[in-house]
Amino acid sequence: MEKRTIEAIEKEIAKTKAELEDVHGTETEVYARIVGYYRAVKNWNKGKKDEFSHRKLFTLDGSEYTISSADSPCQCSEIQAVIRQEQYENTETASSGNRYELFTRRTCPNCPPVKEFMQAIPLEGTEIDVDTEEGLSSAASKGVFASPTVIVYGENGAEIARGHNVEELTAIFDSILVKETV
Repeated sequence: MEKRTIEAIEKEIAKTKAELEDVHGTETEVYARIVGYYRAVKNWNKGKKDEFSHRKLFTLDGSEYTISSADSPCQCSEIQAVIRQEQYENTETASSGNRYELFTRRTCPNCPPVKEFMQAIPLEGTEIDVDTEEGLSSAASKGVFASPTVIVYGENGAEIARGHNVEELTAIFDSILVKETV
C-alpha cells in the first residue's frame, strides 16, 4: 500500500469537489403510455401550446343564446298507452283460442308493469310464480330463464311468441291483432 500524505489527500478532495460543482449531465428522456403505446413525453403533444393561445373562453354573459319556448320542460302524456289499451279491449282475441303464461317472481322489479299490461290484454292467461317449486319446474321445462317472461300460445297450443318487457309485448300483440284483423 502506498502511503499518502495529508496534503495529497486534501488536493484529491478539493479536485473532486471542483468536479462535482461543475457537473453537466445529459437530458433524461421520459416515456409514458399515453394513448395505448409508450412515447416520449417531451414530444407527445406538439401544437397544444398554439391551440391554447387560440381558445375561446365561454361566458354566459357574452353568449347570444336566448331562452325560448323550446327550452321549457316537456309535458308528456300517456295518450299512446290509452289508445293501445282501448285497441286491445275492443278486439275479440280471447274468443280466438289464444292464451298466455306469465312467469314472475315476488322480488322482480320489472314484473309489475308487465302484469299491469297483461291485465289489459283480453286473453286468458295464467300467472306462474317461479319462486315456488311447481313454478320453477314449469319454467325450467319451458326454457324460461328470466322473469318476467310471457309466453303466448296460439289456437293449436303452439308457442307463438315470448316477451320480457312492455315494449316487446306491445310489438307482439300489435302483430297478433294485425294478423287477426286481416
